[in-house]
Amino acid sequence: MKLPPDVEFHEDIRLLIYRPRGLLDEASVDRVVTVLAGLETKLKEPFNRFSDTSETDRVELNYRYVINVSLYRVLSYADRPPVKSAILATDSTVAHYFQLHAIITEDSPINVRIFREREDAAKWLGVPLERLARLRGGQK
Repeated sequence: MKLPPDVEFHEDIRLLIYRPRGLLDEASVDRVVTVLAGLETKLKEPFNRFSDTSETDRVELNYRYVINVSLYRVLSYADRPPVKSAILATDSTVAHYFQLHAIITEDSPINVRIFREREDAAKWLGVPLERLARLRGGQK
């Protein structure tokens, strides 16, 4: 499966990383949700997720859309092994949308947590900090 430029999958640590840049909108979220669903189907084994929104400078989402996506994820991931989804959100608007996602997924196998510091996300995911870091110039 060919991944879009803002998505990485690290097989060795079972981690999908999503790094949106610039605009975070419905199209970008739809794209990563499609990739996520495809990997879940293809790989069978569970994997954690890390969303690094630190280079997002605009958000064009609404609560209805976030609720719909969150409910879709709850239903599409039901009866599967637990996974962690760490979200690095340094912008309050982004944090509010992902907090809503965390509330909706609360009783599902998807354990969502919002972080302001990359180090805390790495610790919670149990992965080396370097694996979550973005290199200079925005390249990984």
